[in-house]
Amino acid sequence: MLEACRQVGMPKGLPNSRNAYIEACNKPSPKAKQLWSHAAVYLAGRDSGWHMLANEIERKAYPIFNETYRKYCDRVLAGEKLEIEIPKSLPETSEKKASQAQNLKQLKKLQKLMD
Repeated sequence: MLEACRQVGMPKGLPNSRNAYIEACNKPSPKAKQLWSHAAVYLAGRDSGWHMLANEIERKAYPIFNETYRKYCDRVLAGEKLEIEIPKSLPETSEKKASQAQNLKQLKKLQKLMD
């Protein structure tokens, strides 16, 4: 009954806890670049732990997600605007090149491994 009352006052686009859990479990990586029904779903998934959501049984994972998601829903109901921050990606290569001496040292280590 309490959950039904909560849903009446929910803003458009904010799914119920069960649908939010399913969405969080099924979105592919990278998670921050996916299209989410609401930022609260992404944030609850992130805070619950993507690895846990992907690897634990629902009986164990859903209560953790549900508690986290409800906290985000309460913040939305209080008027807070939630946003998904896309993490900065790492550079493809290192800015600093290895010296010839470092390269030779590394090569010798590899040669020892092959012997």
